[in-house]
This record gives sequence, C-alpha cells and structure tokens, in this order.
Amino acid sequence: MFETLSEKLESVFKKLKSKGLLKEEDVDVALKEVRVALLEADVNFKIVKDFIQRVREKAVGKEVLESLTPGQQVVKIVHNELCDLLGGTSSKIYLSPTPPTVIMLVGLHGSGKTTTAAKIGMLFKREGRRPMLVAADLQRPAAIEQLVTLGSQTGIPVFHSKEIKDPVTLCTESIKNAKLEGRDIVIFDTAGRLHIDDTLMAELERIKNATTPKETLLVADAMTGQDAVNIAKKFNETIGIDGIILTKMDGDARGGAALSIKAITGKPIKYIGVGEKIDMIEPFHPDRIANAILGMGDVLTLIEKAQRAFDEKEAQKLQEKILGESFTFEDLRDQLRKMRSMGPLENLLNMIPGFSKLKGIKIDEKELVKVEAIINSMTSEERRNHNILNGSRRRRIALGSGTTVTDVNRVIKQYMEMRKMLKMFKKGKGKIPKILPF
Repeated sequence: MFETLSEKLESVFKKLKSKGLLKEEDVDVALKEVRVALLEADVNFKIVKDFIQRVREKAVGKEVLESLTPGQQVVKIVHNELCDLLGGTSSKIYLSPTPPTVIMLVGLHGSGKTTTAAKIGMLFKREGRRPMLVAADLQRPAAIEQLVTLGSQTGIPVFHSKEIKDPVTLCTESIKNAKLEGRDIVIFDTAGRLHIDDTLMAELERIKNATTPKETLLVADAMTGQDAVNIAKKFNETIGIDGIILTKMDGDARGGAALSIKAITGKPIKYIGVGEKIDMIEPFHPDRIANAILGMGDVLTLIEKAQRAFDEKEAQKLQEKILGESFTFEDLRDQLRKMRSMGPLENLLNMIPGFSKLKGIKIDEKELVKVEAIINSMTSEERRNHNILNGSRRRRIALGSGTTVTDVNRVIKQYMEMRKMLKMFKKGKGKIPKILPF
C-alpha cells in the first residue's frame, strides 16, 4: 500500500533533511520531485497542483527556512497537507437513533461488494451489534450464494428469497424482518454492472427512495486508480453517496484513488479492505495513512490488531508459563498462529517506524508455515517436553512434516534459544513482553 510513493518521498525528504540551511530553491527542487512522485502514483493532476501550491506557500516562510530543523518542518507541512487531502479526520458509519440502521452498499461488478458486506457485518458483530445481511443482488445468482456462505461462516443471518424478484420489495421486506428478529443493523448487498448504466442507477434509486438508508456507501476497487475516482463521482452525482469503502488496498502500491477521491467527491473514505480474509478491513485513518506514506510507520493500527488477536487473560497465562519456565512448543505454535492472523508479517513490520528504511530484510511466510508443520508433526508429549526429541524422533517429525532433519534441528535450536531469552526476562534482565516477537 503506497509502497512506490513512499519510497520516492522518503528519498526526496532524506536529501532535504541533510541540508543544514534551506533556501527557496531547495524547497522548489524538492517539491518538483514530490509533484512527479504524486503524478506517477496516479493522483489527479489538479489535486497535485493545488497540493504543491499549498505546501510551497507554507514551506518557504521565514519561520520554516530559518528554523533549527527546516527539512523536518517541510516534512511536517507535507504530512499535515496529506492528512487534509485524505479527509482530515476519520469518518465512521452513523447509526440511526431508531434501529435498524440501514446501510446500502453500491458499486460495480468486481469491486468486492458482497465480501465487504460480510466484513462490515463482522465489524458490527465484534462491537456487540446484531447485524443482518440482505442479498439484494438479484442480477447475479452467485452473489446470493456467496453472501449466504459468508453469512454461515460469520454467524450473521442473510435475508434472501427465491420468490421475491424485485430488489426494492426484497429490501423493504428485509427491514420488516430485521425489526421482528431484533436486528439493529441491515446491510444491503445491491446489484452491480460492468459499467455505469441507466438501468443500474434507476434500480439503486428505487431502493434508496423506498428504504431511506442511513448510509449509502460506494464500494470501489482501489487498484483501478483514477477510474475508481470517476466512478465515485458519477455515483455521487446520480444517486448520492455518504462515503466510500476502498477495497484491495493491499494490492495498490500507488495509492492514487485514496489520495484523490475525497477531494474530487467531497465524500470521506470510511473503510479500506486490506486482504481477502473476512477480518481484513480497517477504518480509514487519514493521519495514519499519511504516516505510512512518509515512512513513519503506523503503531496505533499495529496495537489495535494485536489487541484483537491477543486476549488479555491468555497473555497473563503465557506470562505465568514464562515465569514458571514451562513455555512449550504448543505455546510457540499458538503465538505463531495469532501473529499470522494479524495479517502478512511484512505489513505488520512496516507499521513500525523506521522499519521500511531497512533494506534487504525479507520476511518469508513459508518459513512460519514450515515451523507450524514441524510442531504439528510432534506428539503431544514431544510438544510439551522437548528433552525427549532424540535422533529417531526428529527423523519421524521431518518425514511427517515434509521437511528435512536439518529443518527440524533448526526449529528446535531456535526454540531453545528462545527459552534462554525468556529465562533472562525471568531473572530480571529484561521486561517480559506481552506479545512475544516470534
């Protein structure tokens, strides 16, 4: 996400910060490079022009150029302007004072509406709400099946009907059903098309007029860049939207849609999809995204992910095991699974300030899979007592896990070194971390 843009901006500001004293010409040269970087990131030309002009006006002031750290001051100005460009502050979904809150998802085919409906449902369920999904895409039978499958996976009910052929009737009936079943959130997964046409817009307008949703959210594919921005503009002008959900942000190395869409439509990005798994959706925080673009990391999001993955009681139990020197291979496997549930490790590490500047460090997810396979091939007794892992047992484990004896020996050695490190924590030579760095 923003990988290319981030690298280019880091290079520009590194040169700027290396100068003890800045002149207007230095700022102009840097901003020309920033301008090119933004254009190459597929940001709208007019937005880039206005952005550079605002930054320049603030960056060439006497208080900046004559400050002790002028380069850092310019970076701060760029950071603040990026925040404003991305929307300024986070924008949540507004709930109706009288349930159910109706949320209508709109968008084109392939944008990820159906999966996003389930993802949002999961977010609300996690908050203690009682959501219901509505299969209102009657144009594509597979969409109904997909939503029903996602509903069963997440434990969220899906309202659908083989008898009702009109999406407007289906949506109005779903609201009646939600009231009867005490559901406080209703999420419409509406039909899409390969492109915007009058038939699609007329159908969406009829649904909106009949159900008066509290929020109408456009689901757009971030990887389509300026096409996503143009689509958002058209949907907003035709039926009116309250916000945007950008999907596939994890595959968008440029970021042009995210940086242009708020300025063009005036509507905030509310959520971003960062992976295919059902829990891989995040609230959109402009300040955190600006931090990520400028290589400052995103510690708050990392903490939030960790809090979801690591239960406080489990963390306490783990600490007790460490203090009692009873940390086993089973505990190691549990920690690995929790870390992997937080998303790709490289993405997590990039949230740590400064990590993105460390070149040549590669995170091989396959190695973690291999470690888990080796632990799974051990017996319960072997996982709890590593001292019995003799040569014949190691050969059997290697055969069962599809690895080599060398791989098994390496995992056991790493485990032993980890136990030594934890022993040092116990003796007071360090603080026991709540989340172990596996």
